[in-house]
Order: sequence, then structure tokens, then C-alpha cells
Amino acid sequence: MRNTRMILDSRVLRRYGRSLLGTMLLFLCLSGAMVACAASPQPQTTLPPPATALPPPLPAPESDATYHFMMGHQAELAQDLDGALKEYHAALKVDSKSREVKSRLAALYFALGDVAQAVQYADEVGEGTGQEPQMLTHMAGILASAGKPERAVELLDKAIESNPERGESYFPKGLILLNQKRIAEAEQVVKKGLQYTADSPIGYYYLGRISIEAENSEQAVANFDRAMAINPTFEPAYLAQASVYESRQEKDKAIAVLKKYLSHVNPRNRDIRQHLVQLYVATKDYAGGLAELEKLLEDNPGDLDAQLRRALIYGEKKEFTKAISQLTEILKAKPAELKVRDYLGYLYEETKDVSKAMETYRYNIHLDPKFVDSHIHLGVLLYRLKQFPEAVTHLHEAVRLTPKQPEPHIVLGLAHFQSEQFEKASQAFEEGIRHNPKNADLHFNLGTAYDKLNRFDELERAMETVLSLDPHHADALNYLGYSYAERGIKIDQALSLTKRAVGLKPENGYYVDSLGWALYKSGLLAEALMEIKKAVALVGDDPVIYEHLGEIYLKQQKVSDARDAWLHSLEIDPSNDKLLQRFREQGLANPANEDRIQQAKRRGAEKTQTQSATP
Repeated sequence: MRNTRMILDSRVLRRYGRSLLGTMLLFLCLSGAMVACAASPQPQTTLPPPATALPPPLPAPESDATYHFMMGHQAELAQDLDGALKEYHAALKVDSKSREVKSRLAALYFALGDVAQAVQYADEVGEGTGQEPQMLTHMAGILASAGKPERAVELLDKAIESNPERGESYFPKGLILLNQKRIAEAEQVVKKGLQYTADSPIGYYYLGRISIEAENSEQAVANFDRAMAINPTFEPAYLAQASVYESRQEKDKAIAVLKKYLSHVNPRNRDIRQHLVQLYVATKDYAGGLAELEKLLEDNPGDLDAQLRRALIYGEKKEFTKAISQLTEILKAKPAELKVRDYLGYLYEETKDVSKAMETYRYNIHLDPKFVDSHIHLGVLLYRLKQFPEAVTHLHEAVRLTPKQPEPHIVLGLAHFQSEQFEKASQAFEEGIRHNPKNADLHFNLGTAYDKLNRFDELERAMETVLSLDPHHADALNYLGYSYAERGIKIDQALSLTKRAVGLKPENGYYVDSLGWALYKSGLLAEALMEIKKAVALVGDDPVIYEHLGEIYLKQQKVSDARDAWLHSLEIDPSNDKLLQRFREQGLANPANEDRIQQAKRRGAEKTQTQSATP
């Protein structure tokens, strides 16, 4: 049995019945001024810029140069970077070869984003011999970060040559080699550095990074543990170890690492605490997530990010009243947050407050007529309410705004389909396919529209396309198989296709009915009866299944059973005039049966009238 309406409606619900968790994770990772998602902690992949906390080495004695250099350093400390540049350039005019001055200029230009100038001065510092290893290491950091790893390695090799027992020069070289995927060389260099500086957390941190690239996560965890043991406040090791646990789907361990970080390193790290919230949500520990959010709000009660995350967790816990209240407060402060209001509309849908949901989506569209999400969600809501003309208006706009997104095309086509405008439905699906030629759902729904238009060859091609894209598309297997059986063609294929569909979803009573009908068309009446009875047990009162049951009984000469099955079908769907005519032609009607059918027709008319009056 095709049960077209069931298939199409269920596809809409599956695609647009937005799971709260999925919506939460989407919102938790929104970018922008309001919702700045803390990304999963990631180890750095470039060398850090040179440190400026320690006083820079003085240039060679030259009174004017030294004066300007010291004034430049004082300006740096006062965050007067323009003043610092002016003084350093004045010093360089007096002493044009001063590496100390050039190293400060390189660092300042790098900090200001003037990479070309930074590289020029860093490169000049590296020329010749006699530089301090620390200076060479800092300049190598600038060069590596500017995309010049080979030159950076040259400077680091000079630093190592001038002081082979200084482990700090080996570690950045190892990181550069790691970034070049020269993993074995990187490991060798970092381990050599650790021979000279065994208590370096940076060395073990880089060794952990190398272990990650070598796909040895256990060794990576051990190396990060060693780095934290040497320096319990070494932040990168915590973040990298948490990242390893996340990649292994060991979120509980990642949570433990980040909690340790907050207790040992920086309890006010907002990004890490927000990332903890994400991990708690992913593990469905909503109490843990709310506890972390409360700590964020204790520090800053006006933290709108934390308020939003709290609202999302309330939503996931199905505490919709709390979620709605929280989002309403957020929107008072940030009325232009369209995604937040769109989610509020969804929560109103969850509480069955349809009018509020529609009002919310419409207000979003009023604020920004190009906000496609609210066009889609309002269109889907109107579709569910069977308000197809207005649904079509919003879905048309969604298609215009995002022609390459398949979902608006699908729901637009479904709205036309449910309005029995099958030509328009097929056009909507065809337009979607032009933008998304490999979307199986578009081809499937196009096939159903062709079926309604009696364009059976095109129906067949559409379903074959679906199965070429997705051989396990159970709906397409069932639909095509039932279509063959219903038209009495390619019965062997009908049997094969419907068996495959039932094999994929044995509890789907409509698929079982299709298999039973294909067996009936094959003349295998006993097997057909068995499958149709299974379908009745799985689905319950469905008029088509009972109609099929009556046909099988009639073929088996079980006239009274056929009469009862057809009578039951007509009571469920008294509008089936074709079956009623066949019922009478077979001599199964009598005054009592006719009275039951007429009562069913009256009930059906009353039900239709009630549904039409319901908003």
C-alpha cells in the first residue's frame, strides 16, 4: 500500500519536527555578538608570538639609541604601540644594525597585524651570527606564524648551534616539523630538547601533539598528564587533553579535565565553562550544565549568552514555560536576535500555542523579510494546519531566498500535493531537483506527484533514480513495488521490491500490506492473506487494507468474510464510492448494511465539517 499521505506527512515531520537537542547544539554554536560559542578546545598549530613580559635586551651602548629604545619599551608597557614604534624607529636611525631594536619592531608589527613588516625585521634579525638563542626563537615564531616555516627552522638551527643544551630551541622546531607532517623528525627533535630540559611542560605538550598526529591517543594523554604534573597551571595541556577525550567520544573524561582546569588554573574562564555546558548537554547531564550556567550568571547576571543556554536546556528538559520566560527576557534586551525568536516560536509550537507560534514567526519576518528560517517554519506550521495557500506563500519565499536548500522545495511541493494541485507539486519538486539533483527525497516526492498525474513511466524513472541514489530507501521500494502490483505489471519485481521494503522495516504495516497485495496479484492467496492480516494487526483500522482483505476473501470464495471486511472499510471511509459499487455488484448489500454505510457517511461528513471549523 502506498499510503501516500502517511509517507509524505511523516517525511515532513521527520525533517521539520526539530529535535530540541539538535536545535540546542545549533544555537550553542551560533556565531556573532550575542552567542559566541566556545569551540572545542584545540591545541595551537602555529608558534606563539614572541613574549613581551620580560624587559627586552638593551642595544649596544649608544646613548641616543639606548634612550629611544628605553622610551619605546616604556611606551609598550603603557600600551602606546604607536609611540613605541616611533621610538624604536628613532633608535634604528641611530643604530641601523641593532638586532635588539629590529626584534622589537618585528614583535610590534606582528601584534598589529602588519605581517610583511614583521617578517622583514624578523628576517633581518636572523642574518649573520652571534644572536641570542632566545631572540632567534622569538623571530622564528613570527616567521613560522607568517607562513615561512623553512626560514624559521634556519633561525632555530642557529639557536641550537649557539647553545645545543637549550631545550627551548628544540620544541618550536618540533612543532614546525609536525605541521609539515614530518612526524618522526618532529618527535626526535622534541625528545632531544627534553634531554636538556626535562622539566619543560611545553616539551611534553608538543610531544602530546605529535602523539595525536601519530594516532596514538593514549600516549598523547600520558604526555599531557606529564605536562600538567610539571606545571599544574599549564593551560594548553588541559585543553589538548580534553580535545583528545572528545575525539574518542569520552565526554565524561573531557568534562573531568575541564573541571580540573577551572579549579586549578582559571575559574573565571568563560569560554571553557561554556564548553563544559555543551559537553553536559551532549551527555544529557542537564543538571551539570545548569550548574555551570549559574556560575557564569553569578559572575555576570546580565550574561545573555548564559541566559540563552539556560533557556535551551529548559527546552530540552521540556520545561517549556521556563524556557519561554527566559527567551522572552532575552528578546527584551536583544529584540533583533531573529534566531532566538525563531526558537521561541518552536517552543510555542511545543506547548500547542499555535497562535503565539505564528505571531512569533510573523514578527520575525516583519523585522527581516529575508529571514528564511521563519518563512520555512511558518510555512511548515501552516502546512500542518492545512492552511495550504498561506503555507505556499511563505514556502515560495523560502525557495526564492535559498534555492539550493532542498527542504523548502519539498514542503512547497507537499503543500501543493495536499491541495491536490499535483501539476504544481511536480513543478516544485522538479525545480528543487534542478538545484539538488542528488537529493533522494526530492526525486521520491516527484514520483508520487507523477503517480497522481498518471504519468507512470515518469513515476518509475523517478523511483529508480531514488534507488540509484539510496538502494535502501524503503519508501521508494514500497511505492514502486505497490505501483507495479496495483497496475498488474512486473509482478515479480513488485514482489522483490516489497519484500526488500518489509525486510528494512518489518514493523511498517503499510509495507506489509504492499507485500500482501503483490502476493495476491501473484495468485499466492494463502501467503497474501497471512501478510494482509499482519498489516491489519500493525496498522489497525485502515480502509485500503480492509479493502484488500475483502478482495482476498472474495477470491477464496469466503463471501461472508469478504462482506465483513468491505463493510468495515466502508465504515472507515464511506466516501469510497468505487468500493461501494463493487460491494453492491457482488450482492453483499442488504438494508442493515446500507444503513450502517449511510450512518458512516453522516459521521464522516460531520467529522469533515468539524475539522474545517478547527483553526
